[in-house]
Amino acid sequence: MILSEDRQSHWAHLVTDAVWGDDIVDFSDDDHALRAAKRAIADFVAEDEEIDRRAREKVASLKRNVLENTPEWDILYKKYYEEERGKRGQR
Repeated sequence: MILSEDRQSHWAHLVTDAVWGDDIVDFSDDDHALRAAKRAIADFVAEDEEIDRRAREKVASLKRNVLENTPEWDILYKKYYEEERGKRGQR
């Protein structure tokens, strides 16, 4: 999942506004809360990009040349993507 910095910032604002607006938590420092949300989203996106890269490398390393966006490629990509997520405890 590739999200631009603007989109990540937008999501961070939505999350902090929703958490504050629903009285789930009261921030003592709004800027700190927003920075923490942005950092968490950026970390998630970076990890997802790494998982994507590794899954693509695994499909590309197969001896039979599997073409991207074919049904076989999609199945293998999904399999390797889920394996990489599992290695990171993301189930």
